[in-house]
Amino acid sequence: MKPKRSLGQNFVLNRGVSQKMAEALGSRPDETVIEIGPGHGELTEELRMENKESRILAIEKDERLIGPLQERFKNDRNIEIIAGDALKLLPSIVSDAKYDMQNTGYGVVGNIPYYITGHLLRILSELDPKPRAIVLLVQKEVAERICARPPHMNLLSASVQFWADPEIFARVGRNNFHPAPKVDSAAVKIVPKNMTAIEPDVFYPFLRGLFKQPRKTILNNLTAGREKSPDREGFRGELGRLGIDPASRPQDLTLNDIEMLAKGANPSKTH
Repeated sequence: MKPKRSLGQNFVLNRGVSQKMAEALGSRPDETVIEIGPGHGELTEELRMENKESRILAIEKDERLIGPLQERFKNDRNIEIIAGDALKLLPSIVSDAKYDMQNTGYGVVGNIPYYITGHLLRILSELDPKPRAIVLLVQKEVAERICARPPHMNLLSASVQFWADPEIFARVGRNNFHPAPKVDSAAVKIVPKNMTAIEPDVFYPFLRGLFKQPRKTILNNLTAGREKSPDREGFRGELGRLGIDPASRPQDLTLNDIEMLAKGANPSKTH
């Protein structure tokens, strides 16, 4: 079956890649696993072999693949093929099974189209309860940005690391896919953590202001449009108190630095 370009489909040919992803997720007995974009079912098969007792909900957007997937797994009562867009269905699936998922936990896994990565990560960060673990195969450059540390911090890395600990565990060349994409991929494991005392609606607006112009200094970003305002000296003093050089750049900050700054800043002044 010819992949749909509009859906960003690149099917994994190498079984070893699917095996590594299933092993990294490490599903548990009685746990639910939500697979995003099962395609032809190769990863679904490995998830089943990894743990025969877990329940798998495989969400597929391409209506052409639904019938073949249902046929392939028709004898397995623990695998449910769901037709639809995972970006739209994920919140309701988790909400509807909230009680069970709080008790048993759940995992999310998928070889996802590159173009949905940012949107999907935002949805995952807002799920309640959050997954025990998330394993995604994404564009290598994006994976590296997600896992970046100082002096390479960026808006995406800080946004993800605010709520989870990400780690690249496998790099996957483009020749492992059909059709072969123009770039290489990487498999990332993302483990949600307990949220900090900062509310997301405070942290994220502050973060957008901080990284609005990454090449500018931290002080200039935090006081954009208020160069002659008393606020500028207030921010300079706060940076000094925290041991942060006002002339350094956002990519030099640790997540802890950013969280401390967000706590002491008025987010309404960072837009």
